[in-house]
Amino acid sequence: MKQIKLDKINAIAGQKISKHTLNKKLSSLRERMFALQHLFYANADRSMLIIFQGMDTSGKDSTIRHVFSCINPLGVHAYSFIEPCDKEKKHDFLWRIYQQLPEKGRIQIFNRSHYEDILIPSVHQSLNKDLIERRYDYINSFEQELVDNGTIILKFYLHISKKEQNKRLEKRKIDPLKKWKYKKSDTTESKKWQDYMQAYERILNRCSSQVPWYIVPADDKQYRNYLVAKTIVDTLDHLKLKYPV
Repeated sequence: MKQIKLDKINAIAGQKISKHTLNKKLSSLRERMFALQHLFYANADRSMLIIFQGMDTSGKDSTIRHVFSCINPLGVHAYSFIEPCDKEKKHDFLWRIYQQLPEKGRIQIFNRSHYEDILIPSVHQSLNKDLIERRYDYINSFEQELVDNGTIILKFYLHISKKEQNKRLEKRKIDPLKKWKYKKSDTTESKKWQDYMQAYERILNRCSSQVPWYIVPADDKQYRNYLVAKTIVDTLDHLKLKYPV
């Protein structure tokens, strides 16, 4: 398998599509997603897990907000993983992930995920390298177990450029609607850009055999939202769902 090198992958859309056209396409996709999610909930024979990973400001929150704004909350839930609390630290790293897995008929969205437990220790060198290595295998086995049990997994890496990240971080400092998101650590972590890119490349290469990653150009917000929505709709359409008798 060809190795993924993020610096060789464009963070902007490969085709020129106007914002108006993209927003119109997204609106149509959301209508279709609403109908498909209702069918998925009614059948209740599979579950779906949607994972979003990406650098700060790549748009994980924003993508979830725009793509799923039309979904019936009865069958969809979003959960954001932050630094483990004291109780979570007393268990293995996948324990808190298991608590949030979707039941049959439900769609669960992860804003960050179990991949943070490879990413952060790799960048900050807070865990033994051998243990980090084993976590790749644990995660692959974990995801294969979910797939075997009827869970459809979609993994999105929102690929933002360093230049665009700097621009968005500066905007966070002054925009009243975004200022609450800004933390001093954002700037500190952005200086570790290359370390994060190397860690993400290892994740994307090592954890794609069972469940492949979708690398989404994230510099263009409208195109990012459209591409994520289209992937989800195409996946649900492929199931050819019908209402149970």
